[in-house]
Amino acid sequence: MNAKQLSAMSLRASLLTSLLAALLIAGCGDRTTAPALANTHAEAGEKITHFSEKTELFVEFPTLVVGQAATFVAHFTQLADFKPLAEGKLTVLLAGGNAPDERFTADAPAVPGIFKPAVTPGVAGERELTLIVESALGTLTHELGPVAVFATAADASHGEGTHEHEHEEAGIPFSKEQQWKIDFATTEAVKGVARPSLAATATIKAHPDSEARLAAPAAGLLRAAGSFPRVGQTVHKGQVLAWLAPRLGGDTDQATLEAAAGKARIALAQAMRERQRMETLFADEAVPEKRLLAARADEGLAQAEAKAAQARAGQLSGSGGSGIAIRAPVAGVIADVAVAAGAFVAEGAPLFHIADTARLWLEARVPESELGKLGKPGTPTGAAFSVDGYAQPFVIDTVKLGKRGDSGKLIGVGNAVDAVTRTVPVIFEFANPDGALRLGMTARAQIFAGDGEPAVLVPASAVQNESGTQVVYVQSGGESFARHIVQTGARDGERIAIVAGLEAGQRVVSKGGYLIRLSTSKAGPAGHAH
Repeated sequence: MNAKQLSAMSLRASLLTSLLAALLIAGCGDRTTAPALANTHAEAGEKITHFSEKTELFVEFPTLVVGQAATFVAHFTQLADFKPLAEGKLTVLLAGGNAPDERFTADAPAVPGIFKPAVTPGVAGERELTLIVESALGTLTHELGPVAVFATAADASHGEGTHEHEHEEAGIPFSKEQQWKIDFATTEAVKGVARPSLAATATIKAHPDSEARLAAPAAGLLRAAGSFPRVGQTVHKGQVLAWLAPRLGGDTDQATLEAAAGKARIALAQAMRERQRMETLFADEAVPEKRLLAARADEGLAQAEAKAAQARAGQLSGSGGSGIAIRAPVAGVIADVAVAAGAFVAEGAPLFHIADTARLWLEARVPESELGKLGKPGTPTGAAFSVDGYAQPFVIDTVKLGKRGDSGKLIGVGNAVDAVTRTVPVIFEFANPDGALRLGMTARAQIFAGDGEPAVLVPASAVQNESGTQVVYVQSGGESFARHIVQTGARDGERIAIVAGLEAGQRVVSKGGYLIRLSTSKAGPAGHAH
């Protein structure tokens, strides 16, 4: 690595450090913009983190004493995007202890995400603490369990009657304001099955029975059949897309064709009159029946010749419905139009590309060196693939609870190695979600082989590589995190198995872990004042 590259790396590290430092300062500043929002509680008290179905609550409050106002600082984070809950009404409920319920409310957050209700208990003893928030997310309840309310400040200082909460572990501080300002998320480590997989490059293709590439059957002029086909147009099977007027050979021109059509019309009229005359004579028994039959046959031949002559003339005159009909062989959407109306096309020239993209094929190319991991033909149990421009990966499950899944199926595994690429195709069929994927896209795929083994699973994005050491950051409290060195196993799509160093139920940082790591080495403590 040369001096210029080292300098560039140093500059990027410096910029990241400056960004984090700015976040640290901004995180603290948000809570002190208005003096009226300052919290006056002492260091002693409680810090509790609790999760509901849609929100994370991190609440801080001082020791509760009868008759003394205590300011609760309740941080609410929306789990859908890990941003602050910007509006709503908060109710703090003290219940139980053979005493009437006591309710204290904050009609709106003091700042987005932070509610500060004043709680003045009226009854001493052990009480059940519940926080209820009403917002656009609905009514969400956080039952925090028992909390001690002391009769006097002296009792509180001696800790008489204190209920021992499970206090949050100290760790790497990272405030809620910092979390809200960055792309941040946590998720729970869960027990599941991690299937072994292998990496491959892949291409999105159409189902063979749902794609057609139309070419000109002969040289000639292409004319519209109504409105000329356009990209994105939906067509049905058998629909006439255009007419092709074949090129005429020899000295034939438009005038010759028109003359031939005129002669055919005259011949037809003469044949009709002769047939009518024979019918009259036959009725008078002046001619035998065979003369009448011959006249009718001559009329039929003349009619056919007139129709053909008119069609030949119409091929160059542009009259509708003339020429060779170019029909859609499949139903779908026009993906490409290679010509324009009125263009002269050579025989075999591409015209239209039609595809039904409701269901697609993923053709993954597996290197021959990896084939041994696939096992017997037919054993791949699914695939996961990612495409540039799409945040979430796409998953194809062919096995679901021991049965075939409804998200896709294995079409087949190739039996021959490509002589040029030294790869073997593995093809899956899957439903195209909302028509989001396009034909010809390239993808980074993982092919699952085998049924896998039980493991603790976390998002692959949660694992940080720190100088060759695999690390995850575990949330030990609302604003504190712990660094865990882990041993990883099989990667199953966007999830990865943790063999050692983590237990199911712990919450890991799935987005933003690098900034937490940076805060431990560069930015110092991430404290703040309420």
